[in-house]
Amino acid sequence: MHQHRTSPRPRAASLVAASLFAAASLAAPFAAGAVTGVAFVHGTGKQTNAYQDYWQPTMVDSVRQGLANPANYVVVNCDFEQYMWDSRAAGCLAQQLTDFINARGITQLIVITHSNGGNVMRWILSNPTYDSRYPNIIAKTVRVNALAPSSAGTPLADAAMNGNAFEQAVGWLLGYKSDAVKMQQVSWMATYNANNLYGTAGRPALPKPFRSVVGTDVDSSPFDSDSYCGGYTENVGLETTQNWLNSCSDGFLNCTSQSAAGTVWFQDKQRTAGAEPLSHNQSRRACFNLNTILRSDMTP
Repeated sequence: MHQHRTSPRPRAASLVAASLFAAASLAAPFAAGAVTGVAFVHGTGKQTNAYQDYWQPTMVDSVRQGLANPANYVVVNCDFEQYMWDSRAAGCLAQQLTDFINARGITQLIVITHSNGGNVMRWILSNPTYDSRYPNIIAKTVRVNALAPSSAGTPLADAAMNGNAFEQAVGWLLGYKSDAVKMQQVSWMATYNANNLYGTAGRPALPKPFRSVVGTDVDSSPFDSDSYCGGYTENVGLETTQNWLNSCSDGFLNCTSQSAAGTVWFQDKQRTAGAEPLSHNQSRRACFNLNTILRSDMTP
């Protein structure tokens, strides 16, 4: 009888303990072996050297210093003059992210996008069955830090597509009537947000955090040195295009568009040096400590 009175609980407890030990044993090497990387995803345009031309080395090299291994970074070069789902846009981005993940053994990916790059990345996050490469990218992604994302489009795209004189004023900013510009018209983005993309009001949440940095204004006074960060001529142009936008805008996008998907991480003046605004050009450059804010966010 003594043997039959043995309680099953100690055995169950030992099984639980063994299971926990096994889980911890598996988790420990995984955590110890975690490899974090960062990807920089440019906006509208066909880039062949976005490191030099779009972001510039000061920005990229500053941000990646926040990684345990600063060599674990990639600057994407794709043709974002296409629709976001195009093989030359999302397909190109997916391949370059996949190659980076595989080459560097990345287990934790932080993605930094700018402008329309946020739409292309959001397409991947929203459509995991569209491309066999997407699920692994989504699984490895920790978060997307979306700098001035054009999540709800821009009236400037509408103006450019209308072909009036305004098109000439924004040619340097948008390109001319490309599919990407067509796509970023306000009503078009509303349709995509309602049917093809996640993360906006009333839609399913994105599978990974999508945090926007919102640019709220443009400074272009020739007597203010801050106006020269990122390029004085560009900032003057963005101050001009503000005439077609709301009072809260970065010269290319209304704040409401930048805030439409995911969550707002911060508005420029809340965290920038001197509470300076970030024009649409400055939000991809090392202006007003944006680079150091992003650098301090390189830990998952």
